[in-house]
Amino acid sequence: MEQMAPLSRRRLLRALAATGAAALCRPQLASSQQARVFSKPIPSTGEELPAVGLGSCITFNVGNDTVARDACAQVMGAFFDSGGRLIDSSPMYGSSQKVIGYGLTKLNEPPSLFSADKVWISSGARGADQIEASRRFWGVSRFDLLQVHNLLSWEEHLRTLLAMKATGELRYVGITTSEGRRHGEVERIMRAQPLDFVQVTYNILDRQVEDRILPLAQDRGIGVIVNRPFREGELLRKIERHPLPGWAAEIGCASWAQIILKFIVSHPAVTCAIPATTRVDHVRENMAAATGVPPDEAMRARMIARVEKL
Repeated sequence: MEQMAPLSRRRLLRALAATGAAALCRPQLASSQQARVFSKPIPSTGEELPAVGLGSCITFNVGNDTVARDACAQVMGAFFDSGGRLIDSSPMYGSSQKVIGYGLTKLNEPPSLFSADKVWISSGARGADQIEASRRFWGVSRFDLLQVHNLLSWEEHLRTLLAMKATGELRYVGITTSEGRRHGEVERIMRAQPLDFVQVTYNILDRQVEDRILPLAQDRGIGVIVNRPFREGELLRKIERHPLPGWAAEIGCASWAQIILKFIVSHPAVTCAIPATTRVDHVRENMAAATGVPPDEAMRARMIARVEKL
């Protein structure tokens, strides 16, 4: 699979830069007006992570466009200001790693960052070089989490990552898949390897991982990161034209995006969901989904039933 080319959206990002800059000029005010984001423990260590993180696929692939890079930095600033920690990227995502590095520098390297990246190369022998290039793009001393992306050459890369963890060059190790692919192989690796994380697709309509992957993660003490929570926007476009159900206020949700995210992160096996966005207002909206009391099983069933009817 080839890397994605930078997106052309300069006019949009100019507008976002203006609104984002205004928001970031008031970080203390914004923080004082929002509820505390709840965290969930990483099973292998007990370290707490905010239940909503930040993805970078497509949204941060903006090349060298300074306006676009500044807009991404503003999104990152709003994310940290709202209590976020985990940012996820990959060599697959075009210029996203370099854009994250640009943003971290612009934000004076926020100490709360939990850096999550991936190794994605067919040659196991070249994995270490790719990881080092990714580290330089981010500008971090080491990654918190590295994952074998889409199981590509996973045997070789997992050996590299586990060796890095053993020497203190890395804190956590994981594997990823998306869109329901290769769940059988993911399950076999989870049973056989000492993983800290598995990353999968999960949302209110795509619930295949509830059958085996999520229960196995709980049994094995493996954290779960959720990608594609909105199906890259397709799910939201489908349901946003409908009014919010009356029970939305009961679980502290003011939008369909918050309903979807709160459903995801309320599953006991899920550690963190990683929606991607280009907008400061959306990142704040997403982070607000990790506030208040998570829905119980009865409410989760109501949430599923409502969305499946739309």
